[in-house]
Amino acid sequence: MDGDAAAEMLERRWFAAFKAASGARAECEALIEAMITAEAAWAEARDRLANLESLRDALGEELAELDGRPLSAPDVSRRAVCSAA
Repeated sequence: MDGDAAAEMLERRWFAAFKAASGARAECEALIEAMITAEAAWAEARDRLANLESLRDALGEELAELDGRPLSAPDVSRRAVCSAA
């Protein structure tokens, strides 16, 4: 009987480890999907930021030309968003 009890305990531990590993695998798969989605959103936001910064700079140059004064560098402390690209 002692061998049967030990075998049953080992089998229970194996099933518990199998279930825990399956849960961890599902969590990893969900996290990788979230990372892929977040990376795509980040890349899109970065592109949008670059386009907006280019537009801002072009418009600033046009304004400077209209005013007949040289364009000075923007005050970085007043910028709401800084480029991470």
